[in-house]
Amino acid sequence: MAQGPAPGGTLKVLIVDDHNLFREGLVSLLSSYPDISIVGEAGTVRGAIEKTLELDPDLVLLDISLPDGSGIDALRDILTQRPDIKVVMLTIHDTDELLLSAIRSGAAGYLLKDIPISKLVMSLRGLAQGEIALSRRMTTRIVEEFRRVGKTQELGNHNTTDVLTMRELEILQLLGTGATNQNIADRLVLSENTVKVHVHNILEKLNLRNRREAALYARRCNFGLLPSPASDGNNE
Repeated sequence: MAQGPAPGGTLKVLIVDDHNLFREGLVSLLSSYPDISIVGEAGTVRGAIEKTLELDPDLVLLDISLPDGSGIDALRDILTQRPDIKVVMLTIHDTDELLLSAIRSGAAGYLLKDIPISKLVMSLRGLAQGEIALSRRMTTRIVEEFRRVGKTQELGNHNTTDVLTMRELEILQLLGTGATNQNIADRLVLSENTVKVHVHNILEKLNLRNRREAALYARRCNFGLLPSPASDGNNE
């Protein structure tokens, strides 16, 4: 099973997961590799931090869902006190929000628990060579997100009033207040379907994913301070 030592010698690993069966199984599997040494285990955020400071591992394999808090909070605390330690999230949560939050908080990787043990070991060994522990699919999602953010920031450098029509600006302003499509339709005397079309166009033009992002964008750009355009049938 073992495939030889990782570059730099034995990798000292702390495993943090609140499910005893999973944690013990992972300890057993990783311990069979001669270049990996399991130096400790923990099942809580507090335990993760205490064990990290006590045992000084090279790597912490950290679950996100822990009984006393979020693993991402533990990640931030660990890196604040020991910035040289690599932390890899090992979780069942396959969401862009958690993935990006972990990477932005300094995680050296984000892996799902259904990963084959051989690929897990390869990913952990890659850390010694400066690689990040991510599946190809996760890497693609991060690249796509950074591209999307870059495009949105580029748009933000231009005057949004040059990008959107007056009607779209008016609807974007209302989105910033948390108004629903029906609220907006009633306010502007439009059909709800027309509002939906305008919202879709706003998202496309500003490269935003959903109305929540549109509302945040509107508030960030102080669209609540824009004068309300006059409503007339020609602006639909």
